[in-house]
Amino acid sequence: MGTLPMIKNGQLLAVFNSAHRVMKAENVLKKCGLSILLIPAPRALSTDCGLAIRYGSDIYDDVMRALVSVKLLPAFIYKKESETHYETVWSADPTEPDTSLKTNSS
Repeated sequence: MGTLPMIKNGQLLAVFNSAHRVMKAENVLKKCGLSILLIPAPRALSTDCGLAIRYGSDIYDDVMRALVSVKLLPAFIYKKESETHYETVWSADPTEPDTSLKTNSS
C-alpha cells in the first residue's frame, strides 16, 4: 500500500524567509481556525528555513487576510500543478519574473 503525497496537486504552499516567521504564521492561521499544516518544504522550492505552510486553494483569501492583518506575508506562495511543477501564484517581490518552477525529479 502506497503512502499519500504530502502535497496534492492544486494545494498551495506559503514559503517564508525564516523559521520564526513560518511558525508565527502557523500560530496565527491556526488561531483563525484555518485548515493548514506546517510541512517540510519540497526540495524543488527554494526556502531559507526549510518549512512551508500547506493549505487548500479554497481558503487562499482567508489565509492572506489573516497574514495581512498581522503584517506577516510569506516570501512566495506556490501552487502544486503536478509532481514536477510548482507555479508561483503570489510573490512579496513584485519584480519576480518567474511564475513557474519545474523540477527534474524522477
